[in-house]
Amino acid sequence: MVLVSPRLIEQHVSDHPLLSRAYAFLEGDEEIQELLKMSNLMAVTRLRYNDHGIVHARIVAGASLELLGLLADSGVTPTTLRDGSTRSFEEAELVVLLAAYLHDIGNSIHRLKHEYIGALLAKDILDRILPKILEVKGRRLYTFRQEVLHAIYATEYNTRCLTVEAAVVKIGDGLDMSEGRARVPYRLGKVDMHSVSALSIRRVEVERGVKPIRIKVYMDDLAGLFQLEEVLNPKIKTSGIEDKIEVSVVTPDRTLNFYPPQREAGYE
Repeated sequence: MVLVSPRLIEQHVSDHPLLSRAYAFLEGDEEIQELLKMSNLMAVTRLRYNDHGIVHARIVAGASLELLGLLADSGVTPTTLRDGSTRSFEEAELVVLLAAYLHDIGNSIHRLKHEYIGALLAKDILDRILPKILEVKGRRLYTFRQEVLHAIYATEYNTRCLTVEAAVVKIGDGLDMSEGRARVPYRLGKVDMHSVSALSIRRVEVERGVKPIRIKVYMDDLAGLFQLEEVLNPKIKTSGIEDKIEVSVVTPDRTLNFYPPQREAGYE
């Protein structure tokens, strides 16, 4: 069982030179860090929404890499590796790391269509940092870059993921929802279904289950189901790996099967 948290990313990059080098670039790059800070300025300060900045980027990166590892352990080949866009599993992990970390930078301009804007902004950033991280140039750099951009763009709810790498980033984004960190933006300080639901979720864990990925969401009460219905469920359904995921909801009173639904009328 692995807890989704800001510290998870460190576990994934510490023993991998390529990922460690990339993460150091991301954390130390002035432009990237300022775009993430601006994303929070737009989302939190101006729209009064919840966090979409640096901490969120770290959480999503760690969760996405964990999901990719669970799929690989179950025999699922990363799409970019299968199609030749990457040349090793660690390069496929790099696609995930870069996309997960950069996926919300479009918020630095506006919340509306931020996935599309983020992919456009990330293009020049990747052109600048990829030669230093991968030590490649030319056609292979462009191909690799496009895989990252696809994964950023596909975090949008209605966009179908075309790679496993994009799928884990999309779902990893939805897993940052413990203790008020919900992915449905809600107005800070306003008591409504959005905020009550967000605050009821205590922690999120992932592990191998009957299916390659089991997500367990611990909540105080079933109000948290709103977050799963509004965020996680749509992301799973457009991920392309929906048949490889199961989701359980754990409250002090009971455990429910949320996904796949056991019957049309409910979750039991």
